[in-house]
Amino acid sequence: MDISVVIPLLNEEESLSELHAWIKRVMDENSYSYEIIFVDDGSTDRSWEIICGLAKSFPEVKAVRFRRNYGKSPALHSAFSRVQGDVVITMDADLQDSPDEIPELYRMIKEGGFDLVSGWKKKRYDPLSKTIPTRLFNATARKVSGVKLHDFNCGLKSYRKDVVKNIEVYNDMHRYIPYLAKIAGFNRIGEKVVQHRARKYGKTKFGLNRFVNGYLDLMTLWFLSMFGRKPMHFFGLLGSLMFFLGLVAAIIVGANKLYAIHQGIAHPLVTNSPYFYISLTLMILGTQLFLAGFVGELVSRTSTGRNDYKIEEEI
Repeated sequence: MDISVVIPLLNEEESLSELHAWIKRVMDENSYSYEIIFVDDGSTDRSWEIICGLAKSFPEVKAVRFRRNYGKSPALHSAFSRVQGDVVITMDADLQDSPDEIPELYRMIKEGGFDLVSGWKKKRYDPLSKTIPTRLFNATARKVSGVKLHDFNCGLKSYRKDVVKNIEVYNDMHRYIPYLAKIAGFNRIGEKVVQHRARKYGKTKFGLNRFVNGYLDLMTLWFLSMFGRKPMHFFGLLGSLMFFLGLVAAIIVGANKLYAIHQGIAHPLVTNSPYFYISLTLMILGTQLFLAGFVGELVSRTSTGRNDYKIEEEI
């Protein structure tokens, strides 16, 4: 099979039939063998009824329905485990992503040698309250991840099947699929300018809170990619440094007190000095961080996936 089209959705009853017809036209014009996998993420409208009708009439349509709303990442993860096409295309169900982009996205994977191609909605039809935070978010993601993309959150992407089979998309990590792919060893990541269409039906399902959560998820991914298998390298180093600074400060405070006693100079109690408490706090925090690293190493050593290395070829 050439292509698997994955479409996560929530309450998009107005657009589903039109989107399917558009995809089918593009696929038939290019003589692709394909499947369309709809993932209904707990819709409360007639979305599932419409999808069932499409599945009865068109054998290429497959579908998964969640009992409740879990989010876009679980929807993608569920679909990725089911795809059969050599190239996987993801797109949103709101008609803001154009299926006319599919042939070029497919070509870039099959002929261009890319593992993943991300869409870039260079010209957007969104209000400034959305576009400005998006640009700041993308700039931060580029800096932290090292993946040079302009639009991490674009839903229109294409992948080699190996990519989606070797990454785990969980929580809200769908924003960072290119970063997840890089961590998994898929470094041939490209970008294509794609058309962004104004929303035709309904309203967006995402609020501004996604930007706050997005930054937290980015920090989580960065930390796990850097220290996930070696937590002692982070916590142990930081803890040792803090303990050493606290110990030096305590020695200096104690030495000043002993010098004053030896010289017969009046000197306040050690416990009256703020540096005593600063040194004590540093030593306690340093010990706790070191122990956190030690516990992290124990957890890492007992993890079933500690030796789960991605092997590309074997002869």
